[in-house]
Amino acid sequence: MKKISLFAFLIASQFTFAQRNLTIEEATIGNFTTFAPENLVATQWKDAQTITYLDKTYQNLMSRNASNNWEEVLLISKNDLLNKLKPITKTEDFKLRIFPYDYHWKNENSLILNFEANDSIYLVIYNLQTDTIEASFILDSEAQNPLLSVNGDEVAWLKNNNIFITKANGQIIQVTNDDEGFVNGSENTHRQEFGIDRGMWWNTNATQLAFYKKNETMVTDYPLVQFDTRIAEVKNTKYPMAGMKSEEVTLNIYDVNTGKTITIQTGEPKEQYLTQITWDPSGKYIYVGVLNREQDHLKLNKYDVSNGKLVSTLFEEKSSKWVEPQSPLTFLPNGKQFLYQSEKDGFNQLYLYDTNGKLVKKLGYNNVVVKDLLDFDSKGNSVSYIGVTNNGLDRQLFTVDLKSGKTTQVTSGSGFHNAYFNADKTLFYDQFSNTQTPNKISLVDAKSKKSVDLVNAKNPYAGVAELPKMEMVTIKAADGKTDLNGRIIYPADFDKNKKYPVMVYVYGGPHAQLVQNKWLGGASLFDYYMAQQGFVVFTLDNRGSDARDRDFVQVIHRNLGQNEMADQMKGVEFLKSKSFVDADKIGVYGWSFGGFMATSLMLNHPETFKVGVAGGPVIDWKWYEVMYGERYMDSPKQNPEGYALTSTLDKVDNLEGRLLLIHGAQDPVVVQQHSVEFIEACIKAGKQVDYFLYPTHEHNVSGRDRIHLNAKIADYFKLHLQ
Repeated sequence: MKKISLFAFLIASQFTFAQRNLTIEEATIGNFTTFAPENLVATQWKDAQTITYLDKTYQNLMSRNASNNWEEVLLISKNDLLNKLKPITKTEDFKLRIFPYDYHWKNENSLILNFEANDSIYLVIYNLQTDTIEASFILDSEAQNPLLSVNGDEVAWLKNNNIFITKANGQIIQVTNDDEGFVNGSENTHRQEFGIDRGMWWNTNATQLAFYKKNETMVTDYPLVQFDTRIAEVKNTKYPMAGMKSEEVTLNIYDVNTGKTITIQTGEPKEQYLTQITWDPSGKYIYVGVLNREQDHLKLNKYDVSNGKLVSTLFEEKSSKWVEPQSPLTFLPNGKQFLYQSEKDGFNQLYLYDTNGKLVKKLGYNNVVVKDLLDFDSKGNSVSYIGVTNNGLDRQLFTVDLKSGKTTQVTSGSGFHNAYFNADKTLFYDQFSNTQTPNKISLVDAKSKKSVDLVNAKNPYAGVAELPKMEMVTIKAADGKTDLNGRIIYPADFDKNKKYPVMVYVYGGPHAQLVQNKWLGGASLFDYYMAQQGFVVFTLDNRGSDARDRDFVQVIHRNLGQNEMADQMKGVEFLKSKSFVDADKIGVYGWSFGGFMATSLMLNHPETFKVGVAGGPVIDWKWYEVMYGERYMDSPKQNPEGYALTSTLDKVDNLEGRLLLIHGAQDPVVVQQHSVEFIEACIKAGKQVDYFLYPTHEHNVSGRDRIHLNAKIADYFKLHLQ
């Protein structure tokens, strides 16, 4: 289940206040506006000695270079860029609100810019040294997912579920021409599970384009009612529920020179998942991780792109629970070996293979979980990555020598390091925060460890808003041996001799981690707002959550919510041991998987939880989609006992407290049927339940409507729990 970001809009104004509590608006958007710690935006290494970023106004591209003691220098302004772009825009009304945020360096002189303006999408390659535009592409405003080729001579893009290619001379080629029910080149293939973030891949010399083709004609239509017309209308979305017919996907190769398309022969059955799509550097082969629908058997296959035939299965990975590929292969600069990521030995780590599938070396280091694979040094002798340490709480930069396998931890301060090297690994950029450090950005010499601080952010709340005390805690899981990370935020003006109500904020599912050793402890400002309103706010990352080892997560298999609830109840035991906790006033709030957890806790432990808020909740896993649902639960036919145990519908008789369900009417992730069926079950059981619908929102309530949502949640707890 995706953890979806709240929103990404900015408000420019800032004010000075006397020391006070947060407003509900600040509690919702303050992390992006008034209370955002000082930062550098869109940082990139231009070359081995130069770092670039946008200034605070987002109007200028700045640089710092070692040769001038890292003094800040204007590289190019937005206005200068506008003048350079006029010959291709052919309009005097051409405007940009900010310098293009989505930029990267093709080389040390050429800047690739991707931006929208004047109802068009622009991809521009601008050479700062020669002051010329090397290439430019202007796409229709309806174009989606533009993908520039490596050489910058072509761009592939989508429109109405079909693929087009625009060449440097302006020629447009239509690659696919499929009717409704077929989707080409989409990153939504397999509902973006398995680390899928794109649906098209250029080979290295831009002669061929690989792409997904998704056949959805056999998938059930699910109705989403649109309320903004005189008579409400139905918009159908394809939604394959657990145990039902799923989409059929093929991988295809389009040859730009011949105009022909071949299909990679991934074989039967058609209901399988095609993952880890990776071009061989030679362009002659493509690698595909073929995962069965049961998601317990992965084959890494090598195919000949000239005819689509299987060359060989390099290796296989099996599990009694699930195999979940999350990353494509990463080829070494020599083109003869690649890095493969897997948690098959207990932790997600790196393995070095040759192109025949022979394991050359295991590159795992202690119990470090590889979170983000970064880049090789200029000679290809080592690779760096961000690894998870400190029992899931920290992120550190590591480098591993590919020949010897020796791993070195580069950063050291306990907390979150967003760090990466320059090309020759002589310097690294390090953005750091922990619970005591809002944001510190440094450029560090890799050998001497001498550093230059670019940002050392002050506490943005100092003298403005009084944040309650936050404390990180460790609690034993229900298995009696596993350490769980927790976070407790104390009420404002805390008095240990008083008793306070509690709001437990929970997620608890895979691919999400709420408690982290970074600024604010990973909490949202809404958590602090609720503490200011007089609540103890508590969060625990139970077994099943992210950034830990394989077995930590896989205890949830076939019985979602059960071990998770057992761990959450250990958190409740911890709370009840505190003299300042009012054990008769404990509530729970969660969204998505957290909504499922909040509902489950209210029904399975009514003696403990008096108030609950469940947003976008899964109510019965048989109504959730195939890819995520069957990975963790198997199908309803394979696991009827598990589906019965985890369903909340037959447990509504247990409801004793006040429960508010919130749903987006356009939710294509957890469809509204979940909460509606729960209400119907409550009606039949004679149980009162509260319900609120956001008619235009999908799985999360975003934009300024999020302020309304947070106010509603806060009011509900204040009304029924204080």
